[in-house]
Amino acid sequence: MKITEILNTEKLLLSFEVFPPKTETAFESVKEATEEIAKLQPSFMSVTYGAGGGTSKYTLDIAKNIKDMYGVPTLAHLTCVSSTRETVRQKINEIEKSGIKNIMALRGDIPEDLKNADRSEWDYKYAVDLIYELKSIDPDFCIGGACYPEIHPESPNQREDIKRLKEKIDAGCDFLTTQMFFDNNLLYNFLYKIREAGITVPVIPGIMPITNAKQVERAVKLSGSFMPQRFKSLVDKFGSDPAAMKQAGIAYATDQIIDLYANNITNVHVYSMNKPDVAELIQRNLSDILGK
Repeated sequence: MKITEILNTEKLLLSFEVFPPKTETAFESVKEATEEIAKLQPSFMSVTYGAGGGTSKYTLDIAKNIKDMYGVPTLAHLTCVSSTRETVRQKINEIEKSGIKNIMALRGDIPEDLKNADRSEWDYKYAVDLIYELKSIDPDFCIGGACYPEIHPESPNQREDIKRLKEKIDAGCDFLTTQMFFDNNLLYNFLYKIREAGITVPVIPGIMPITNAKQVERAVKLSGSFMPQRFKSLVDKFGSDPAAMKQAGIAYATDQIIDLYANNITNVHVYSMNKPDVAELIQRNLSDILGK
C-alpha cells in the first residue's frame, strides 16, 4: 500500500522509524527489535539507509521482512550523494524486486573526505536529482522527502529552504516528513509558510521521544533543533535519573502528539528507532485516541 493512501484519514495514525544493523552480527537482534515494533501494527514503518549507504542491503532486508511477515507497509530510505547513477539504479531495481513501492528519497550526509571535493561531476548533488530519477524509472513509486520546520542546517534562510523544497515537490515528491522538533508552534508556522508557497502535499510531523539526556546533544547537533525552556527544564530535573528521564521524555512526546491531533494533524511519525518499549509506551499512552 502506498503511504499517500494511508494518510487520508480523520483518526490519529502513528508510524515508526527503525534503522538497519551496522554489521551482519547485529542483524538478528535488530531484526527482532523491528519485528516487536511491527507487532504494534503502526500505519507504516520507515527503515533508514545508513551513513554512506553502507547498510543499504540490511535496509531492504528489514523493510521486506516487516512487509511480508507482518503486513505493515514499509518506506525504504534511499540516499544518493556521491553515488554513481549505476549504483543508485541497482538499488532501485532491488527495491522494485522486493515489492516495495514507497521510497524516502534523500541526499544523505556527505562523507567527511568528500566535503571539500568538486561536486560538479557528481550524478546526484541533491535529493531532487534522485526524485527525478525515481519518477523516470517508475512513475508509480510513492516518494517521500524530508523537510525542516526550523531550517535545513545548510540553507542560508528559510525562504531559500522552502524554494528548494518546492523544487522537490515539482519533481514528483508525494509527501514530506519533518525533521524532529520540540516546539509544535514551529511546525504550525512552517506549514503556513509552505502552503503559501504552493506546497500542498501531505506533511507528516516527526517526533523524537528523548529518553536520555545524552540524546539532547545529539538531537541539536543533527538538526539544530530549538529546545524550548519547558523541555530544558525537564532535562535539568530528570536527566540524571535514567528511569525518570525516560518516562518524562515519553510523556513530553505524547503531549506533542496530542496537541498535533487537537490541531487536526492526523498522521505522526515517531522516531522510535529500534526501541520497541518506547514505541509501545507511546502507543499505550494514546490507546483510546488511537482506538487500540
